[in-house]
Amino acid sequence: AEEEITGEHSWHHQYRHTAWVYVGGLPYEMTEGDVLCFFSQVGEIEKLDMKRDPETGKFRGFCFIKYEDQRSTILAVDNFTGVTFAGRIIKVDHKSYNPPTKKKKRKRGEEVDSSEEENENR
Repeated sequence: AEEEITGEHSWHHQYRHTAWVYVGGLPYEMTEGDVLCFFSQVGEIEKLDMKRDPETGKFRGFCFIKYEDQRSTILAVDNFTGVTFAGRIIKVDHKSYNPPTKKKKRKRGEEVDSSEEENENR
């Protein structure tokens, strides 16, 4: 009988602190709805960050997904890596990821309006 490797003996254990996965190799025509529909098969998605070309806005074929339950990342990695999706082989892997914030970075000597300062102090 096969025994399941779980807990600290599993290679997934080192990623227990993050509910994010990286997904690469996606077709450029994919929509947010397509990604949500497919990847929600293994768990509820909390956030989706689809990477787009800053100038054209076109999807670049990869994204980061945060699941509500970290255990869903294990299912996503184990079940979706190497799968052919819309004619392309996709890669799914655990990822420690901090999504970019919408805040503008302050340069030295620049004035910042008070609404920006208020947000930073919250």
